[in-house]
Amino acid sequence: MKIDAQRIRALGLAVIQVEAQTVQALSERVNQDFVSACELMFNCRGRVVVTGMGKSGHIAGKIAATLASTGTPAFFVHSGEASHGDLGMITQQDVVLALSNSGETTEILTLLPIIKRLGVPLIALTGNCDSTLAKFATVHIDVSVAQEACPLGLAPTSSTTAALVMGDALAVSLLETRGFTRDDFALSHPGGSLGKRLLLQVHDLMHSDDFMPSVTEQATISDALLEMTQKKLGMTAVIDSEQRLLGIFTDGDLRRTLAKNVDIHRDLIVNVMTRNCTVISPNLLAAEAMRIMEQKKINALIVVDDQRRAIGAINMHDLLRAGLV
Repeated sequence: MKIDAQRIRALGLAVIQVEAQTVQALSERVNQDFVSACELMFNCRGRVVVTGMGKSGHIAGKIAATLASTGTPAFFVHSGEASHGDLGMITQQDVVLALSNSGETTEILTLLPIIKRLGVPLIALTGNCDSTLAKFATVHIDVSVAQEACPLGLAPTSSTTAALVMGDALAVSLLETRGFTRDDFALSHPGGSLGKRLLLQVHDLMHSDDFMPSVTEQATISDALLEMTQKKLGMTAVIDSEQRLLGIFTDGDLRRTLAKNVDIHRDLIVNVMTRNCTVISPNLLAAEAMRIMEQKKINALIVVDDQRRAIGAINMHDLLRAGLV
């Protein structure tokens, strides 16, 4: 059977239009109830326990994850499992956020007496302001929709979108209110690219001690070449007897040196090294090392301490392996 491409596109656009109208209608629901819900979660001394069933349960799980990653401690509890032991996860210090489009989900209603006995504030996101859940809630946020995007009006589509968007609105509002920063976000996302850029420091990646290429000022060019070959960083630091950095000798310096009339076995490295080379502190972000390398068009940096003693080396390959590039 051949698919009618024009009709398929029309159906897809219709769904997007319905859901876009649904999201737009939520603007009127960001009212005092919304503010009260934020206040309850902001002042929560425990965690926000998000619960739901079916498609609402999937949305609840995402909202819990978004809250947790933006500074509001939260976790998801499956409503069906809660009455079989998982309800023990909820403490009197917590706030419960329950999602149910009908507001009459049996598994959630079963939990209401226990929530009341614990004295835990309940925030409800429902599509029915007259529902049992809405009336029981400490704060109710209306996420009702004019219609589902499903032409049969059966599959949760617009309703789940509305709940998801409202959950994002709550999470981001709390993020701003808490003064949550990029650094805070990185701490909860250490494996992501942003986390790496904001958390990894030069000392985390640098080659130090026996793995750092270095020769003394008395070394010959051939000594430096041997050190570069063994340490495989394409460069070596040149230091004095106090470990203070005198200069750097790189693959580029080698090419320039070989174009001259030199004896690599007799001439000293201090005569052909690059003096006043660019260096970096071990406590700077690795992302700053990358920026410097790109700006200076170089592939490696010597890491020095406050006394300009060479304590490490880092190159572009280290940053590539760390996922910063």
